[in-house]
Amino acid sequence: MTNCTSNLIEFSPLNRKKVLGNFNGGSITSDAGLLLLREVDKKCNLTTRLSKVMRDDRAAGMVDHTMLDMLRQRVYALAAGYEDINDHQVLREDVCFQTAVSRERLLASPPTLSRFENALDRESMFKMSEILVEHFIERQITAPNELILDFDPTDHRLHGHQDKRHYHGYYEEYCYLPLHVFCGDHLLVSYLRPSDIDGAKHAGVILRWLVNRFKKVWPNVKITFRGDSAFARKRILHWCEFNNITYIVGLSGNARLYKMVEALEKQAEEQYKETQIKQRLFFDGQYQAGTWKIARRVVAKLEHHDQGSNRRFIVTNQAAEIPAENVYDHDYCPRGEMENKIKQLKLDLSSDRNSCSDFLANQFRVLLSSIAYILITELQYQCLSETELKKSYCGTIRLKLFKIGAIILKNTRRIQILFSSHYPYQATFNIAARNLVPT
Repeated sequence: MTNCTSNLIEFSPLNRKKVLGNFNGGSITSDAGLLLLREVDKKCNLTTRLSKVMRDDRAAGMVDHTMLDMLRQRVYALAAGYEDINDHQVLREDVCFQTAVSRERLLASPPTLSRFENALDRESMFKMSEILVEHFIERQITAPNELILDFDPTDHRLHGHQDKRHYHGYYEEYCYLPLHVFCGDHLLVSYLRPSDIDGAKHAGVILRWLVNRFKKVWPNVKITFRGDSAFARKRILHWCEFNNITYIVGLSGNARLYKMVEALEKQAEEQYKETQIKQRLFFDGQYQAGTWKIARRVVAKLEHHDQGSNRRFIVTNQAAEIPAENVYDHDYCPRGEMENKIKQLKLDLSSDRNSCSDFLANQFRVLLSSIAYILITELQYQCLSETELKKSYCGTIRLKLFKIGAIILKNTRRIQILFSSHYPYQATFNIAARNLVPT
């Protein structure tokens, strides 16, 4: 492929015919499917509510781009895969993006969006986090019998000299250490933290806030706190016991725990040598760490296979009648699915693009990606439960539903979106559209 002129692109020929291209096609979009996201957002009223709690110190008479417009512009662009603010220099002229944002003029420029991101204060972002939790509550058609709250930290690698940047020994990089909380597929909390802290920092406060809110709405709901060994902190465990909250938390091994399971571990090894079949044995007993005031139930999985031994410990206050294998396999291991959701936030929605100098601006960027995630999962929940996309990741939904080529015809009376005749997922798109905008 070679450039013939500044506008013309000449590709290799086909059957002696020249194949030429340029970017003078007019009003054509590659993201026509974002209109679905617009309808989902309108139906659940999410960005509208969020914008109302965002502090705006601008002079009202001088404002051209409202907080709602800019919030939608950034969130929809993230959903479409445009994480860089500089992308908006061109995207702001896309009529489909303008229509999705519900605006018929140029969208905000990169400098305006940069000021927008850096203007939000901590109070506004806390109120936005409250609205995300309220949105989850409103989604529940009936009172749930049980809520399992999955807590997990992750790393956001930093490449500059951002505010509160620190080196983390475990991840071996300069990074932030955000905390995410999920309930099933639903994202409840995305909280950015510096990395020079304990992995459970502020988890107890967030847990208490969520439990109090959910108990106020559903007094009889059973709540389970689940996390890896970073959250096996005495204060969190004690608070759960005092407030009748079930916990299932990973536990780091130590010499005492290894001694307690030594016999079972040896038994698993011997059985593997005899059968050459992977062996899994479970320990169930009481253990009291040096900082604990009481002994607690500890379950251990002892595994031996061709790669050697593998042992895992968890601490729980579940009833002793529940077998150790069930506690581990059915109650603890499903938390691993949360890691896939965090990957979607980072890989599909760029929540780790924390390149602002200011820490609060980076917290806002994490929230923007979280809002995009919630809207996409809302689309799945409302429209795609009977389609092949019912369990798809955000990136797959973007590729198959948002990335649609279309010609846009606009006049004083209407805006026509002429989708590609050869778009392969027309049936799925039509199902979603009918659910969102019934005729």
